Amino acid sequence: MDILNLPTFDVRTRQNPKNSQQEIWDTQRRRWVKLTPEEWVRQHFVHFLIEVMGYPSGRIGNEVCIRVGQLERRCDSVVFGDEGEALMIVEYKATSVRLTQDVFDQVSRYNIALQVDWLVVSNGIQHYCCHLNREANRWEFLPEIPSYPVLTQR
Repeated sequence: MDILNLPTFDVRTRQNPKNSQQEIWDTQRRRWVKLTPEEWVRQHFVHFLIEVMGYPSGRIGNEVCIRVGQLERRCDSVVFGDEGEALMIVEYKATSVRLTQDVFDQVSRYNIALQVDWLVVSNGIQHYCCHLNREANRWEFLPEIPSYPVLTQR
């Protein structure tokens, strides 16, 4: 797997005994999942949120199902607040995927259902965070991902 612009951690991988696929342990879902380039980014980013940025492990959900109009979609990760409210959507891409307007449009469509104030996209190399300035009614790019205490203050 690619080297990422994220801290390393004690990654648990295995070869699935049934189908020989490489898998990685997802601590949030508490199960082995197929190791894809996008999953590699997700696991590192979630570890970063928990270990570096102070996000409580129990407040991060991976592959969260939502309904957008008549369609069912899955957010890569959603960060929740103290009362179970969605605070942030995180969308991951493989390192080979450029973070274009299409990626931001995708996460914005998910936000139709969740109405969060924070959107993050990452390909493991580049990370972008946007915050909704409700007074100006516009998204503003931030220089870094906020810590969990900052996230819950706004």
